[in-house]
Amino acid sequence: MPERALDFGLYGAQGRKSAQLASDVLDRLALEGGIRSPVTTRRGFTARLHYLTNSPAGYQAMRDAGITVVRGTLRRWLSHQQTPSPGNLALIDTAYRAYRRRNVARHLLRRLNARGGTRVEIQPLDQTAVADPRRRVIETDRSGFRRLRIRNWDGIVDAWVAGDDEGLADAWDSWLTDLGSQWGQYEYATSVGFSA
Repeated sequence: MPERALDFGLYGAQGRKSAQLASDVLDRLALEGGIRSPVTTRRGFTARLHYLTNSPAGYQAMRDAGITVVRGTLRRWLSHQQTPSPGNLALIDTAYRAYRRRNVARHLLRRLNARGGTRVEIQPLDQTAVADPRRRVIETDRSGFRRLRIRNWDGIVDAWVAGDDEGLADAWDSWLTDLGSQWGQYEYATSVGFSA
């Protein structure tokens, strides 16, 4: 089994951890049907604040994100008598994303695990800036991707909901081993795609 990349990009390879790319796809899937307006707009801010203040779990998500304002300030924000600082706007968006993750995780997990799992396509890292003697030969199919089917997303989704990047990388890499002895070539990638 190959070792994990210790000095990724040392010779000019470009890409990101494939687990983080998968997390980005999960974020996009979670935000489908969610609030589309940016938090910096009145509509986007108000919608997020209503979503968060609709339940005790939403208030907890705000506390977890670091929002420490009193209820009077929240009421003034909701009635548009006071505008939050840019820092608080960013925290509200962070709280919304974390709370939305938790709320859709069960549904998303059911979709990803359905019909024997979900097929994933991974585009390998970009080696155009790497000198020829240092380039790896990375096996792909004719489309330039490697495909695998992840049959059980529980560990990946649990780590994603918790915001545990290390746990997500471990859960993701455990499925990458299905690619065979060269699975380490896909620890970093240009893109990861799947849909549920």
